[in-house]
Amino acid sequence: MPGGFEWGDNEWVASDAASVLRVPTHGDHKYSRGVVSLLTGSEEFPGAAVLSVEGATRAGVGMVRWFGPDPVGQLVLQRRPETVTEAGRTDAIVVGSGIDGRTRDEAATRTILGMFALGAPVVIDAGALDLAPRAVGPFVVTPHDRELREVRIPLGLGVDDIDVDPLQDRLDGGFRERVLVARETAVGVGGVVLLKGAETIVATPGGWWTVVRTGTPWLATAGTGDVLAGAIGAILAGAAARDRAREVDVEELGPIAATAAWLHGTAGRIAAGPGRPIAALDVAEALPAAFAEAFA
Repeated sequence: MPGGFEWGDNEWVASDAASVLRVPTHGDHKYSRGVVSLLTGSEEFPGAAVLSVEGATRAGVGMVRWFGPDPVGQLVLQRRPETVTEAGRTDAIVVGSGIDGRTRDEAATRTILGMFALGAPVVIDAGALDLAPRAVGPFVVTPHDRELREVRIPLGLGVDDIDVDPLQDRLDGGFRERVLVARETAVGVGGVVLLKGAETIVATPGGWWTVVRTGTPWLATAGTGDVLAGAIGAILAGAAARDRAREVDVEELGPIAATAAWLHGTAGRIAAGPGRPIAALDVAEALPAAFAEAFA
């Protein structure tokens, strides 16, 4: 794995993604291909559950487990009837998509922390970002610009006041400054930071970083981040399942997150074609084609 913090051509490309993605063999079964568990969606945002499950399913994992409110689960099962809604073995976890961190109650917080306590590597999105410092196993956080302060405030790296926090000015300060912010946050939180944007930056606490530029402006639509969270979880579960006797190192999550971002951006470009509007489900449905493109 590349190390250090150097400026240069650090773009994540198809050959990089192909080195991470796993193609099943005749000896594989659903458990050997990885199991990902998702605690996503809510009664306020039920679609996030459907989209994150769809993203995970389409990104090549062996089994998807989902947990959440029963009415939301009915929607998940209508879309993806193969989803398992009972607890069991898991290789990776996704939490937070479709949960509002500002209105999250204590019961929801305890449930998220309970998922952390399983010790599996975890993808932390949206409404669970502020809980990242309490994660037990290796993790990746997936904020966009406006969510990044939720990761930084518990670390003492920001203030909870949009009028005085200089973070947005730094994020608007150009590519180099965005990389520095992502790397600074990764070191502070002790996990991988995937900073979403037109140029998605991935940074690890050890100093490794890369940029993913495969996307399209059409990806700026509701729900695509939920698809991405599910896809990261799927690829992470597959990687963790390869050697369950060995704990996944946090630095390994950098290339995994970058590969999922590459896959997601490529799927968005495929779905948009010559330049047509797309919805989040279009992106999820194009993930298998993007997977194939990595090996083209």
